[in-house]
Amino acid sequence: MSLNERVSQIIEYSKLTASEFADEVDVQRSNISHITSGRNKPSLDFLIKIKSRFPELQWDWIITGEGEMLKTVTEETPVAKPAAVPDLFSIINDENFGYTESEDRVSKQAPSESVIPEQDTKRKDLGDSQRLAPAISEFKSQTFEKEQVGIKRIVWFYENGKFESFEP
Repeated sequence: MSLNERVSQIIEYSKLTASEFADEVDVQRSNISHITSGRNKPSLDFLIKIKSRFPELQWDWIITGEGEMLKTVTEETPVAKPAAVPDLFSIINDENFGYTESEDRVSKQAPSESVIPEQDTKRKDLGDSQRLAPAISEFKSQTFEKEQVGIKRIVWFYENGKFESFEP
């Protein structure tokens, strides 16, 4: 049995259409038709994608055609179970919470460079504050009455960033 025929058999085993199988193993649909028709041979990347999606398939059978297509129950590799993660509340109830390592401990003595003088603890009454005077702004023109003032240049700035300059 050729490698292309084994890929066809895997597609039949998956009980998916060729386009669904291509989507499932994350390859282009045209790759499936090219491989099953015998036009192209499957790449190693393609075979790895099939094996990662269908871990019950045996590598030897996929590559060489020897042995059985599926792993038997006794040949399965044991899956390592993740270590139990303690819940948040069991960590908080621990007597040493926050003191797991020596650098986690909070030093109660501040360094001498960062000594902050004590603040005056007396509260000032709000009645002692003064109201701000209203801001009165008077714009005065800077024209000189005795001097003749003339226009030197007029510049128009447009929203698109361009400008025009006129000099009378």
